[in-house]
Amino acid sequence: MGLLWAIISWIIIGAIIGLIARAIMPGKQSMSLGLTIVLGVIGAIVGGFIGGLLGGKGISGVMNDPWSIGTILLAVVGALIVMVIYGFATKGSNRV
Repeated sequence: MGLLWAIISWIIIGAIIGLIARAIMPGKQSMSLGLTIVLGVIGAIVGGFIGGLLGGKGISGVMNDPWSIGTILLAVVGALIVMVIYGFATKGSNRV
């Protein structure tokens, strides 16, 4: 897989994972599509790390096979974790 395809693939996966995580997460999330993509990509990496801790292929599995169902589920779990942490970190900064 070429570098360009890998970058495009990660942007697409980040968008999908981020949007799924935002749909699952309760409450209103005020974040842009770009931030959703970034948090989705970070979530995929976190999900891969969690999968590695549970005996899976880990982050290398996410990198090598990003379109498998198991990878997507782990990525959504990771994105939910990242979005919850982001929500807590920015909770006080949105008040006027």
